[in-house]
Amino acid sequence: MNKLFTLMVLAFVCTTATAQIDTSAAKSNTIKLPEEKNDTIRIGNIVIIKNGGNHVESNSRNTKINMGRNRHKKLSNISTNWGIIDFGFANYSDKTNYAAATVGQSLVNAPNSNFPLGASDFKLKAAKSIDVNIWFFMQRLNLIKHHVNLKYGLGLELNNYRFRSDISFKEPGFSPYSSTAAIPNAYVIRDSISFSKNKLAADYLTVPIMLNFSSNSGDHNRGISVSVGVSAGYLYSQRNKQVSNQRGKQKNKGDYDLEQFKFSYIAEIGLGPVRLYGSYSPNSIFEKGLDMRAYTLGIRLSNW
Repeated sequence: MNKLFTLMVLAFVCTTATAQIDTSAAKSNTIKLPEEKNDTIRIGNIVIIKNGGNHVESNSRNTKINMGRNRHKKLSNISTNWGIIDFGFANYSDKTNYAAATVGQSLVNAPNSNFPLGASDFKLKAAKSIDVNIWFFMQRLNLIKHHVNLKYGLGLELNNYRFRSDISFKEPGFSPYSSTAAIPNAYVIRDSISFSKNKLAADYLTVPIMLNFSSNSGDHNRGISVSVGVSAGYLYSQRNKQVSNQRGKQKNKGDYDLEQFKFSYIAEIGLGPVRLYGSYSPNSIFEKGLDMRAYTLGIRLSNW
């Protein structure tokens, strides 16, 4: 009997100790769960709690789960676009006083000519007067939340004016109609032969600067983008290129009294991935005599 009683006491003590150990272990393994709400998901023993909208965490072992789209990376305050190309048309608004230009010898007519040089001689073949611009780079500087930006760059403007008539540009020198009459400035004559191709080319190194407004700050290839500003160009090349049966191909580089600098108002509009550009110069591209105010319009191949 004493032995049986002793065994029962030992069994009770062991059972109590085991229960205490299990209780302690249970307490140590117990995970406090937050009050479940509509944004709480339970999968077995894992509880996933949504934080915000796109990111959720479990409260066990710091497990993180991404749901939905990843957030956009932080946009850079300065971005650079390399190698931009423009294709368009070049033309001008003719404001020339032809009587004054003739008196000033910017226009030289043949002796006893009944048809002096006039506006019709400077009409262009619009479809063949081409504007090509090559921008080495353009940068965009964030001003206000990437919706308002400053755009600027550096590049070449290549303006080609294709004439309908047979005029020729000449440098200062003796008149083609008199070996004794010297003309102190560049001038234009109506030539004695017909040209199958007759154009004046003016090339500029140009710096544009624009204020840009974009409806989509995260993706400038979507939404609407509008830029307006000004540009300053430095004339580094001018030439009168002509093709005729009598003289063949001629590329006459010289000084034809074009202004050394060209100031223009410029604009750009983007509709999704399509971008159009335009420019207008309020001043004549010639120093004196002729008053031609250049403008361009075309399409721009650019990332933004």
